[in-house]
Amino acid sequence: MEHVKPLLADESVPVHPDHDPRHPLVIFGDHRFCAGESLTVHRMAGPHMHSQIELNFVLTGEMTYWFDGRELTVDEGRLCLFWGMIPHQVIDRSEGTRFVCLYVPMSVFLGLANLSRFRDAVFRGAMIEALEIRSWDRDIFQHWREELLAGDENLTEIVRNELTARVLRIERDGWRDLREEGSAIAAFSANDSERVEHIERMLRFIAEHALENISADDVGNAVGLHPNYAMSIFKRAVGHTINQAIVRHRLDTAQSLLISTDLSITDVAFESGFGSVSRFYEAFSQRFVEKPTAFRRRMRSKGMPQA
Repeated sequence: MEHVKPLLADESVPVHPDHDPRHPLVIFGDHRFCAGESLTVHRMAGPHMHSQIELNFVLTGEMTYWFDGRELTVDEGRLCLFWGMIPHQVIDRSEGTRFVCLYVPMSVFLGLANLSRFRDAVFRGAMIEALEIRSWDRDIFQHWREELLAGDENLTEIVRNELTARVLRIERDGWRDLREEGSAIAAFSANDSERVEHIERMLRFIAEHALENISADDVGNAVGLHPNYAMSIFKRAVGHTINQAIVRHRLDTAQSLLISTDLSITDVAFESGFGSVSRFYEAFSQRFVEKPTAFRRRMRSKGMPQA
């Protein structure tokens, strides 16, 4: 969706770089359509989060995630995807494990038609595994990675279309939630585990209700916490406020509506949960450095699909 820029060694930019990377939850503020630079899988110092949908195709070996309170292992020739806002961490891997890691902006995922059950599962924290692997998947995922890393805007647009089609095939051919097989693990101390659970529940409540007239108080109350305490642990763990998280979800929805519908800008603003058009323009321009009208015009010039 955006121009591909050179990536840092760790593939993303921490919102709060002052935090130790072993902090229980470190969020990364990158929302581009891009690929991981490294093919080699490394253990992660701690769980992190990011706004995109992440796709992993394991080329060789096997890797184990801590994901949603479970230990999930994915081995050679398997393809999985999940929402990066679910805290996740590579806690183990066999020596020499290699994979292709691709990141798809939420706005692209939201724009896919007829994927309500699939999409709902992802929002609710599923790690989706494709049940059918195509003979060309190994080669094409490596090819997509190379083209995304090349930084060519036209190639990026082609990859976006091809990868979107592959996601549609996952939904059509069949999938399962790997959490149903994973064993629960105690990755943190009792206090940390409880805090992580609260953060995850708040993130899911935001994902499911961000388009409604909700506030930070509503998010805290929904998980049984005093709003002040909820806001405190959320900001400390995630790196931005509950209200900022709500706005991010509304903006992801707005992007999708601008691309896939002919709704007026006013209707897009209200359908996305914004209480005023001026607030929508301000938030959209601040995050994407582009006005909604210019964004829609640019996407239409690229031949983006419309409803």
